[in-house]
Amino acid sequence: MSLRPAEESVEFHEAALVLSDGAVFEGELVAPESGGFPEPVTGEVVFNTALSGYQEIITDPSYTGQIVTFTYPHLGNYGINPADFESERPSCRAVIAREVGSYFSNWRATEGLVSYLSRNGIAILSGIDTRALTKHIRAHGALPGAIGVLEMPELLQLAKSERGTLGKDLVKEVTTDHVYQIPGGPYRVVAIDYGVKRTILHQLAASASVTVVPASMPAEEILAMNPDGVFLSNGPGDPAAVDYGVETIRKLLGHVPVFGICLGHQLLAQAVGAKTFKMEFGHHGGNHPVQRLDDGVVEITSQNHNYAVDANSFDDLDVDVHVSHRNLNDNVVEGFTIPELRAFSVQYHPEAAPGPHDSRYLFSEFVALMGKKAS
Repeated sequence: MSLRPAEESVEFHEAALVLSDGAVFEGELVAPESGGFPEPVTGEVVFNTALSGYQEIITDPSYTGQIVTFTYPHLGNYGINPADFESERPSCRAVIAREVGSYFSNWRATEGLVSYLSRNGIAILSGIDTRALTKHIRAHGALPGAIGVLEMPELLQLAKSERGTLGKDLVKEVTTDHVYQIPGGPYRVVAIDYGVKRTILHQLAASASVTVVPASMPAEEILAMNPDGVFLSNGPGDPAAVDYGVETIRKLLGHVPVFGICLGHQLLAQAVGAKTFKMEFGHHGGNHPVQRLDDGVVEITSQNHNYAVDANSFDDLDVDVHVSHRNLNDNVVEGFTIPELRAFSVQYHPEAAPGPHDSRYLFSEFVALMGKKAS
């Protein structure tokens, strides 16, 4: 272990991001020396406002199908380490930054950001005016885009051919293909993997032995495991396209306590008849203020989603749904409870990796709900 800064040998190539509306942002692709540059890449372009935690963001499966723009101006200064991965490999299609440093300094680091991303085939576009790009996304929405060294007309055509995430079931790309166990506390939790983050599983394991199952597992098989609770994970893409997930949740409700986060929150809403919609540019960052409605407390939260639950669709449901949390920036539903079905969910990320830990009490509330069931 060395405490001295390490340096990556990198090279640059003039390149550009072209959005589907014709906007052009010129910069440079970054790659290890003699490592070669990736082929042109397309995806839905979003921005994240977190000041740190780029490794956790890059490996969050919820970013599948997206190109992530970091608003913080400098990326890569503390390298990459195995302890902070949220999944086995990067999930986003590309990374955009104002500056990607070739030096990194961190006693935990095992390699540099450029080396890690290039080794996994993820494009890195540096030298971009990320402030201007972020303002463009805020004004025009999360648009499809293309990154590469091609001529602008060719990149524009690629951007226009990119579908984005609307109507796409991206859960199938990230869910586990087998059942596995995480030893833990006295309760038994089945976690349905729509693209689950490792930190969430670690939080659940503090109180329960966790069985992680594929997103396609039927409700009958889940209930046959005799769980004390079922957890609905985060994940990528359009919740309206994950109809099999909605059907499974519908059959679970009323039989076992249910807790959902992010995509799991959206699927739980659909399971009781509510609707979801695509936001203009979504919530991505570690500093979103959310108000807990029962006592007025404001939590600073970590968020990553482009879809949200339509509050108006709660009005004529067959069950009573209580909105529990609201986003103070735009009033989006950030949480709800269904007391008669022993279910609740939040849109944001209480595990907060990265981000503040204001909301980790929600895992304790899930434990309390399972305790009531077991008593």
